[in-house]
Amino acid sequence: MSGFPRFVGADFQGEVTLDHVIPAAEARFAPLPLDLRPELAAALSRRGIERLYSHQADAYNAVRGGRHLVVVTPTASGKTLCYNLPVLQRLLERPDRRALFVYPTKALAQDQLAELSALKHGLPIDLRVDTYDGDTSPGRRTAIREAGHVVMTNPDMLHSGLLPHHTRWRRLFSSLDFVVIDELHMYRGLFGSQVANVIRRLKRICAFYGSSPTFICASATIANPLQLAQKLLEEENIELVERNGAPRGERRLVFYNPPLLNREMGVRRSSMLEARCIAAPWIRAGIQTIVFCRSRLQVEVMLSYLRQDLAPRLDAAQRVRGYRSGYLPLHRREIEAGLRSGEITSVVSTNALELGIDIGSLQTAILVGYPGTIASTWQQLGRAGRRSGSVGVFVASSSPLDQFIVRHPEYFLSSDPEEGLIDPDNLLLLAGHLQAGLFELPFEEKERLGRADVHELLELFEEDGSASRSAGRWFWSRQAFPADEIHLRRIAADNVVIIDTSHPRPKVIGEMDQFTAPVLLHEEAVYLHEGAQFHVERLDWEEKKAYVHPVEVDYYTDALASVTVQVLDTFAGPDEQGLSRSHGELKITALASMFKKIRFHTHENIGSGPIHLPEQTLHTTGYWISVDEDLWLSLGRETLDHPTKSGDFAGTPGMEAGLQGMAHSLRHVASLRLMCDPRDLGAVAEVRSVTTRLPTVTVYEMYPGGVGYSIRMYELHRELLEQAAELVRDCPCFAGCPSCIGPLHLVEGAKEACLRLLSASALPV
Repeated sequence: MSGFPRFVGADFQGEVTLDHVIPAAEARFAPLPLDLRPELAAALSRRGIERLYSHQADAYNAVRGGRHLVVVTPTASGKTLCYNLPVLQRLLERPDRRALFVYPTKALAQDQLAELSALKHGLPIDLRVDTYDGDTSPGRRTAIREAGHVVMTNPDMLHSGLLPHHTRWRRLFSSLDFVVIDELHMYRGLFGSQVANVIRRLKRICAFYGSSPTFICASATIANPLQLAQKLLEEENIELVERNGAPRGERRLVFYNPPLLNREMGVRRSSMLEARCIAAPWIRAGIQTIVFCRSRLQVEVMLSYLRQDLAPRLDAAQRVRGYRSGYLPLHRREIEAGLRSGEITSVVSTNALELGIDIGSLQTAILVGYPGTIASTWQQLGRAGRRSGSVGVFVASSSPLDQFIVRHPEYFLSSDPEEGLIDPDNLLLLAGHLQAGLFELPFEEKERLGRADVHELLELFEEDGSASRSAGRWFWSRQAFPADEIHLRRIAADNVVIIDTSHPRPKVIGEMDQFTAPVLLHEEAVYLHEGAQFHVERLDWEEKKAYVHPVEVDYYTDALASVTVQVLDTFAGPDEQGLSRSHGELKITALASMFKKIRFHTHENIGSGPIHLPEQTLHTTGYWISVDEDLWLSLGRETLDHPTKSGDFAGTPGMEAGLQGMAHSLRHVASLRLMCDPRDLGAVAEVRSVTTRLPTVTVYEMYPGGVGYSIRMYELHRELLEQAAELVRDCPCFAGCPSCIGPLHLVEGAKEACLRLLSASALPV
């Protein structure tokens, strides 16, 4: 098969939909700034830098001009110097000033510490730069608080370790000139909405101590970087620098669609198995390779596959490693060091290694399934070839989003359509951060938290005893530490600890959030960790502990969950047409009810069992589409020529399956436009909704209170329906399949019914 480098050496039967070479590009340079301190120019020279890329010079000039900054350029384009240079220049001019660097992960902060430490070497003042996170020893913490010129941290530590203890950080906050926020595009959805409130609290404490820092943000390419920065920072004087001046090595990009095994069913060969066949020869040849998988479960399955393939010829357990959340910190640091040294030939990772951590000179990147956003795809592809040319391969799965991208590569290569969306004023999030802010400093009578009016919330806190009012000020009244109750990255507060009972003294081997645990850690599950299999003996839901022991079986487990929807409040809609849109507040009830045993290699279902765990409830926002009676009946007759009695909303099997297909396709195309993972959205099709009493498709947000996705889906109503129709229409299956309308098992008329429903978007709205 053409399209892959000759060293793959396997006979691939799928379709290469894109074999695109991004040519090397020459750098565009600018001279070093005239006001740059000679000592700093000398430090740059020692690192081989005699001039700047044009975007680095633009960034320096913007910051020196007193403006906030957003730099948006590709991976490995030198964004780090865009903030290191103006910060070091200020510190040389004013050694009493301070800077705070915020990175989304601890690993990235550690990596950037080494970069800045190398640059500051030889400067005439002793600039103290260090990381302050959960791994920092107590002795270093005191020194950092007292004398740290540049403090590198993450949003979680800023939220719970610095802001609530600001009196210990007086020197930092009173002298803070710069706040750097790296990987801005990561601050979207729930995480971004939380961090926006952390920044509100940070600015409030800075104002208390008399400082007003300049914000410098760096981001991968998205459609709305300036708007996202404005909403995250609540600042208007922000300059956008997005014209890249860095050189680029040649990059080969291949999109590969696995072969159809059954055209009628639309079943394709597993993307996991195809990626395994692509990766193994490269790894065997000593070519350092990273394989990105979409889930922790997939990481462990792929790790098992590759070790089986490579074990006869190399020490596979040491040369091929996994990397994901749930591994302990020292374990992750060991893997990162092994990649840099070359001792590890390949790593199989979730998106935990997506960001700009230095993990060596990787040559190839294989993406098993679409990462969910174009920005993430470029970030993952950019992990290879950071110092030379590279090959990146996207292996599509059968999911609708994967199939849309692999069949429309021009959509991927064209201008970025994705938007980073946040909602800092989500009431649940705002209330939590208001409590944290109240603990940090009293609120004045008419004071806001950022731009949010919080007077009514303060009165509610007074009623429940959390706050008291005296002399026109509000004070925190409880002994509790409110920041501890807010977890920036997940909904649930408590993780489930995974305990291996096979040791004389049971050992903790990992952890998992409690919303994922019912699916992966239910009793009788086979949990995969570092390629090893563990049988779950017991899940103590009250204590949040899962007890496991090692096993060797030829299958893994996957669980199913059922979901019900109740509309609590309608914010907009419905329209007065046959296919109407609405947006509002929802109550979602989810219950993991059963699991399947799936055999390795063949992926056949070899058994199942029940799951006995409590249901979980989510209050959120959503967007729903209702089909009125006349349209539903007419579409049913057109699809199957099978009249249905008026008021009979059970309809035909084809129409019901078509409605499910509509939900399935809408969820996936919405995630593409909204720059979120499809798992950030849920979708339910009801032939007769409890609320609307009509056939209804609901696409809802997976976060309490929502983070801005649902109102945007409501606004993009027609566009989403048109793209969903395109996804279903272009699918090569005959009658509907998992790649377009979902796992509906060839229900007669399902694909046609789905298309007719989606095409009803042609009606005026």
